[in-house]
Amino acid sequence: MKRTLAATAIVLAALLLSGCTSSGSSDSSGPPVSDGGVTGEPAPDKGVTGGGEVVTDNRDVITTGTVSLTVKDPITAAQTAADITEKAGGRVDSRTENPSVDDQPASANLVLRIPADELDNAVVELKKLGTVNRVSLNSTDITQQTQDIEARITSLQTSVDRLLSLMAKATDATDLIAIESALSQRQSELEGLQAQRDYLADQVDFSTISLELYSEGTVDPPNPDNFWDGLLAGWNALMSALGGALVAIGFLLPWLAVLGAIGAVVLLIVWLSTRKRKAA
Repeated sequence: MKRTLAATAIVLAALLLSGCTSSGSSDSSGPPVSDGGVTGEPAPDKGVTGGGEVVTDNRDVITTGTVSLTVKDPITAAQTAADITEKAGGRVDSRTENPSVDDQPASANLVLRIPADELDNAVVELKKLGTVNRVSLNSTDITQQTQDIEARITSLQTSVDRLLSLMAKATDATDLIAIESALSQRQSELEGLQAQRDYLADQVDFSTISLELYSEGTVDPPNPDNFWDGLLAGWNALMSALGGALVAIGFLLPWLAVLGAIGAVVLLIVWLSTRKRKAA
């Protein structure tokens, strides 16, 4: 009986210690940070040069963006964009092509995953596919988040190792059940954090670009940068307005013809009535 109580006490002490460790590492304030970085170790992503400038190399940054282009053939351009991405070492996560139909011009949309260090070159190559409508790139620094996850993974791994050691030494069935339950919980938390770490690592390593490809004439051109571009834009706007006016007139002509015929009948009836009264 004493032996069982002693073993149970050891298990409970280990569980309390591992629980405190896990809760401390998952605190919203993050792991202890000293001037050098997490847990007092020198931070690889932060430092100060001799001139007092902060060095921000090796930070974890997620870059996302949108590139909108007007091209002659969106379907062909989509394949070229996929080739550019694969040549850069990236991949195409999704691809939607809409061929031209009677009332809808062709278009294509792709989600490209491009290695972060190849992003600038890839965007330059993508912009050569046609006329640029819009380019938008956004970066988010997640260095603190990834450091916190790494610290929590280390803490949970230590807790799992400790429980495995206790399981190897336990001889009582009750103790084994308690240890296995705690171990299963810790391993589940550890696997979840590892999956989150891997996902963030993929987002950092591969930038996400949404590529939009439109047929000519379906997207408004960008604002003109000089006099000649402004003149051309004004001329195109005038032609477009005239074309729209002609379409409107063509749409209204049948209605005007019907209304004119009705008006002529009404005027004829009024004229005949007036003539009869004068004759009487």
